[in-house]
Amino acid sequence: MAEEHVLIIDDDPTVQRLLEKVMTSNQLIPSVVGSGEAALDQVRAHTFDLILLDINMGGIDGFHFLEAIRQRNISTPVIIVSGRNEDYDTLYGLELGADDYITKPFNPVVLGAKVKAMIRRNKQSSSLSSSVAKAGPFQFDKTTLKLRKDGKEIPLSSKETMMISFFLEHIGQVFSKEQLYQQIWGDWEVDDNTIMVHINHLRNKIEDNPKTPQYIVTVWGLGYKFVI
Repeated sequence: MAEEHVLIIDDDPTVQRLLEKVMTSNQLIPSVVGSGEAALDQVRAHTFDLILLDINMGGIDGFHFLEAIRQRNISTPVIIVSGRNEDYDTLYGLELGADDYITKPFNPVVLGAKVKAMIRRNKQSSSLSSSVAKAGPFQFDKTTLKLRKDGKEIPLSSKETMMISFFLEHIGQVFSKEQLYQQIWGDWEVDDNTIMVHINHLRNKIEDNPKTPQYIVTVWGLGYKFVI
């Protein structure tokens, strides 16, 4: 079985130890750093299966770290684990490219399950069979997980990649938020904010006019569908 590595970024030694224990108890290999600067050095030098990210840190905080790696097209799944529980913080983190946002104090069992499920689904997405899905102006390479529109590559986060891949496999089908959350996040406990932020983020990248989307269409009272 391949070893799975998780990068823990938190400047609180107590939280570091707890997160490290949760990861090792789930047969995951943790690496721990206490600053955004050290974390950037780690992601430049190593590949991780998932990142657990705190927000409040001296120097480069969690939001700036997340923005920096997404600008570098590093699509490693990121779960923010923060004591900041305002809706603004959650939405901002998701807008920057986080895949999930968990507030402290957290349930260690639930966190461990979420981490393993996210790693598993990300790997399943990465191991799609070799072929290129074509629909309208879009081309999605299932080997490299690259999306192109009219020949121009569109950088995507890991969750956006899984979402566009799912939509392209089910063109014209309507999916509820619950169905999307189960398929993409592997969880039945739906977070409406997470769904809406990722849908809006993907629309901003692929739509000609995100305010009047023509590809990811809202079906009022039911959910969303992808149309060409």
